[in-house]
Amino acid sequence: MEDIISLKNIDYSYYGKIPALKNINLSVKKGEMVAIIGLNGSGKSTLLNIMNALIFPDSGEVSFKGNPVTEKSLSDKSFGIQLRQSMGYIFQNPEIQLFCPTVFDELLFAPLQLNLTVEDAEERAEQTLSFLGIEYLKERPVLMLSGGEKKKVAIASVLTMNPDILLIDEPLSSLDPKTQTFFIDLLLELNRAGKTIVFTTHHLDLIDHLQPRVVVLSEDHTIQKTGTASEILSDEEFLISVNLIHEHVHKHGNEVHRHYHSHYVFHKHGDNS
Repeated sequence: MEDIISLKNIDYSYYGKIPALKNINLSVKKGEMVAIIGLNGSGKSTLLNIMNALIFPDSGEVSFKGNPVTEKSLSDKSFGIQLRQSMGYIFQNPEIQLFCPTVFDELLFAPLQLNLTVEDAEERAEQTLSFLGIEYLKERPVLMLSGGEKKKVAIASVLTMNPDILLIDEPLSSLDPKTQTFFIDLLLELNRAGKTIVFTTHHLDLIDHLQPRVVVLSEDHTIQKTGTASEILSDEEFLISVNLIHEHVHKHGNEVHRHYHSHYVFHKHGDNS
């Protein structure tokens, strides 16, 4: 299966002083689901931004479908359009990407930028509202939405582009449990439909649910390890070493209990699970 995104020897720093990524080598195949995990500040969002050509690395090579992605290559109109149409980016904070007066206006924006007719854009927006079960929000002002509703509309605004690749920064951020379940089911359905999905998270339970290929960024901004979800989640010593789980102490009556704590209810698969 072909590499749809490839990064080779990527370094990136902010203001030339603050390291964000060091010597990153990573390829994503068409139709794959990949999770990038690590602590806050490890470079997860920066890595997504480089994949989406929102920023460019200090050194190294980024390619999309075998073609180099640089400021110069994106100045070629046909290549730039191809890349932008192929990738949809869902930000951690949906308010960053919502700016139209109503929900329906929001869903119309991207298709119209892709030069669809108004009729085709409206049909695509209606279909997306129905697919996500949010038809009731159609005429709602964006400013009057709840946090979970804003997240759903942000997702819908990207899906109206029908991108081949979805890049998602912290998909469960600030969502209530019901909306988290909705989003997890949606990601599985989209991936089964052939979409390539790359997302960042520090929630290990999401890894357990989705079973993606996992890339672990360390606190020194390098790729510490890659593997299947089961390989990563079963390696308790490794998760402790990269501070994704840590020892937690609490009392029950006069007894002191120690166990490992994370954004994940730690499972050991097997006879004792």
